[in-house]
Formats: sequence, C-alpha cells, structure tokens
Amino acid sequence: MISYIPNDYWKAIVDCDAAYNDQFLYAVKTTGIFCRPSCKSRVPNKENVKIFKNARMALEENFRPCKRCKPEGLNLPIEEWIEHIADWLDHHFCESLTLNKIADISHGSPYHLQRTFKRVKGMTPTEYIQRLRIDRACSLLESSGQSVADIGLAVGFSSTPYFMTLFKKKMGTTPMGYRQDTIKKATKEREQDANR
Repeated sequence: MISYIPNDYWKAIVDCDAAYNDQFLYAVKTTGIFCRPSCKSRVPNKENVKIFKNARMALEENFRPCKRCKPEGLNLPIEEWIEHIADWLDHHFCESLTLNKIADISHGSPYHLQRTFKRVKGMTPTEYIQRLRIDRACSLLESSGQSVADIGLAVGFSSTPYFMTLFKKKMGTTPMGYRQDTIKKATKEREQDANR
C-alpha cells in the first residue's frame, strides 16, 4: 500500500486512464471499495484514497471490489453487495440521498441497484430509507420535545408536509397524533404500575 498518492497516479484516477490499470488499484476509505484507475465512478476526494499494488492487498485491508470496473476480475456476491449498501444507508439515511447518488457511491448502475436491492431486501432503496427515517422519527417523537418540523429535518426529510404525509401513510396517524398516543400510553402504564 502507498500512503501518499503520486501525481501521475492521481491524474490517472481523475482521467480514468486505462493505461495505469496494470500498475495500481485505488481504494476509497469512505465507501470501502477498490477500483481500477479507469473506473468511471465519481472521482473521490484525494484524502480518502489509498493506493494498492494488487487486489490481494486491498482485500487484506477489508476493501471490497468495485461492481462497475471489477478489478482483477473480482466481483462481490450480490447479497453481500446489497448488505454493504444497506449498512451504509443505516448510517447515512439522514443525508440527502437519491438512487443515482447511492448507485454512484456503491459503484453500480441505478437500474441494477434498484432491481437487485428489491430482490434481496424485499423493498426498494427509497422504501428502505423511508423506513429508517420513520423509525428514527418515532424514536424522537417518543423521547424528545422537538417540533415535528425539526424532527422531519433531523431524520432527512427536506419538506415537513412530505414528512407528515408519509408518516401518516406508514403509521396510520400524524406525527403529533403518534406523540400524543405515546404520552397517553406511558401515562396509563405509570398509573397501572402505581395501582399495583
């Protein structure tokens, strides 16, 4: 592994130069994926890049092969690829995410990602993100005094009306109704415990 990036290697990454494919591979720390210099994925931030002489070295440091450029002919099993994406989404669902952005980060095409994610997880990436956001919103509605609008923004919804509409569709009640039901339920449980 090379800890610094020679200028000609960085230029090869930026230019997607296939002439360097046999000289090195690069890994992106933030995605955990390694690629050929000719990979057509989005150019990573230079400070997030590590250079490797071969795929074995990248694999030893727990980087996964890119689905798009398949360095040295390696390919991650589909189920494992989707699990890595789901794990990434579990930690980044509050961010502004699109199918194109997720596909770009995971080094796959949007169409393939959408179809494969749904087959493996039983829901689309968007539905998965919505479920994560709604679950987190429920937790915040139960445990904080934040406004509904602030909670919607905190869990990744850019629009309060959209958050409220989706919440009602998925939960069968509005966010405020959910909070009130939670308070009533907690009060009733405390009263029952006091009467025992």
